[in-house]
Amino acid sequence: MGDEWDDEDSGPVISEAPSYDACTGTVYNRFVCPQLAFVDQGRSLGRGRGFVPQTPAIVGKGNGPDEWDETSGITLSYANNSNDYGGRRGGRGGDRGRRNDDGGFGSYRGGRNRDDNEDGGGGGRRGGYNRDNDGDGGRRGRGGGRGGSRGGRNDDGEDGGGYRSRRKDDETGGGDSEDGDKKDEKPREMYIPPEPTENEEEIFGDGITSGINFNKYDSIQVKVTGENKPEPIETFEAAGLRQFVLDNVKKSGYLKPTPVQRYALPIVMAGRDLMACAQTGSGKTAAFLLPIVHVLLSDPHDMVIDSEGVEPHAVIISPTRELTIQIHEQARKFSRGSIVRAVVAYGGTAAFHQAKSLMAGCHILVATPGRLMDYVNRGRVRFNSLRFMVLDEADRMLDMGFMPEVERMMNHPTMVPAGQRQTLMFSATFPEDIQRLAARFLENYLFLAVGIVGGACADVEQRFYQLTKFEKRPKLVELLQEEGSNKTLVFVETKRTADFIASYLSENNFPTTSIHGDRLQREREEALADFKSGRRGVLVATAVAARGLDIKNVAHVVNFDLPKSIDEYVHRIGRTGRVGNRGKATSFYNQEQDSPLARDLVKILKQVRGHYLNEHFDSKINTENTL
Repeated sequence: MGDEWDDEDSGPVISEAPSYDACTGTVYNRFVCPQLAFVDQGRSLGRGRGFVPQTPAIVGKGNGPDEWDETSGITLSYANNSNDYGGRRGGRGGDRGRRNDDGGFGSYRGGRNRDDNEDGGGGGRRGGYNRDNDGDGGRRGRGGGRGGSRGGRNDDGEDGGGYRSRRKDDETGGGDSEDGDKKDEKPREMYIPPEPTENEEEIFGDGITSGINFNKYDSIQVKVTGENKPEPIETFEAAGLRQFVLDNVKKSGYLKPTPVQRYALPIVMAGRDLMACAQTGSGKTAAFLLPIVHVLLSDPHDMVIDSEGVEPHAVIISPTRELTIQIHEQARKFSRGSIVRAVVAYGGTAAFHQAKSLMAGCHILVATPGRLMDYVNRGRVRFNSLRFMVLDEADRMLDMGFMPEVERMMNHPTMVPAGQRQTLMFSATFPEDIQRLAARFLENYLFLAVGIVGGACADVEQRFYQLTKFEKRPKLVELLQEEGSNKTLVFVETKRTADFIASYLSENNFPTTSIHGDRLQREREEALADFKSGRRGVLVATAVAARGLDIKNVAHVVNFDLPKSIDEYVHRIGRTGRVGNRGKATSFYNQEQDSPLARDLVKILKQVRGHYLNEHFDSKINTENTL
């Protein structure tokens, strides 16, 4: 691998063990800060967003604030008499950082304190190229105190940095949030995830078993469009899967294929390209993983690894880190005990660590778009040996702006031509943009629609309450008291609200944690693990958790804030009522904020039975849109 991976992910050094806030599940780190906020040894960015401790003034070789220190390779931050060093956000990130002979990273200009002690410097025009691709500067490496003149985004659409981020919403944008909050990013750390468990009980024990309404799936409408359609199957054995794969299917608790599996399995096994639309929670992941594992075992090809990189046989791209981790866990489950090796790559973690895992061998690579594009650009991943390309949650990737990266990968010089690979796209909705992408990426494909495309799951009871924003918190406490020990997932629109509600519920004796884009990757994984294990009965989340997460025994989803789109609503409530299990979704409707969504909500409610509107629900819903 060489030395290039040795230190490029080196974040701040943790000097003490993390302290743990038992109320919110938040982990706080104490960092060693080397005199200047933007001294980041071995990094190629002029970091300006750290917090500088109030230390005695630092003096450079010359007399001015911007004098150069030849020993350190940086410009010293401006030392004013009040020792505030650029205020709340640290010093200026530097016009453009450059590597010096010692391997340090210089900056053309040091930090400039503002009189108001609030913004603390402009952040630099460019913070230098961030090689990890998912840090403060996002994909464009633009760092600094305010993120530069324009921020990019990281590999799962979050934390791009910059007051002119290409996204303006709170979850995916990099600058000020839509509720007016300033983004105060946490210092990065070099996070190496724990090694996946080898305990079979844990590997096969996290899946969601079919519920009492599973047999009702047989009545769900399924439509397949295209030529030479394979016949659907009734059992996993009828799919022609190897006995080894069938054994792992049984260990996973799968007794009978879901509708999407009944139709998708024979299509993929026949070597056809597929565009599949199915309701969330319908078993789409197994529908593409099972035939991939079967084919890789039945018709093995040589694995190509050299000093430059690796050539995986199957690449699965998903939009969020959490979903990527989950798909990787499923791939390990179905390939357990075989030679097939699944590797995961996603942002917020040490790139060198995941690269070492890649170079140890990779048949199936599950990745987020940003981290995968980074490895492709470096030559660490090539597509010459690719047999399967899977785009999961394609509509979400489109919404998050990842399709340009996906298109660059599909058009990469090493990419196998369409006719020599199988391309599979899975989505819960099928907008026109997705249709056009399917026509470009897929060849002679079959279109599979299961249930009502974009519709809500009939196993979820939907309830609505019209409330003012001041009535929401007491109502949430009331609902949680009724719910008892059952797992509850609470969705909010902003990161600030997520942390506030998590603290509020903890103060009211509900063990709560939160997950959103401003939390470090380690914290996100710990929060999710606490919720899955039951250590925390309530998880407050932004849209980062709305898609694809397969959390066992989520009994109740609460939309504390309704989303802006009906598709997002469908995906949120789809975190419960999965695979034939019953679930409940409660939404707080605020007339002032949510009226644009009202008509679409009524359409969704008309599609399924089992909804409740409280007697004070807005007359616009009750009269203009008769249910």
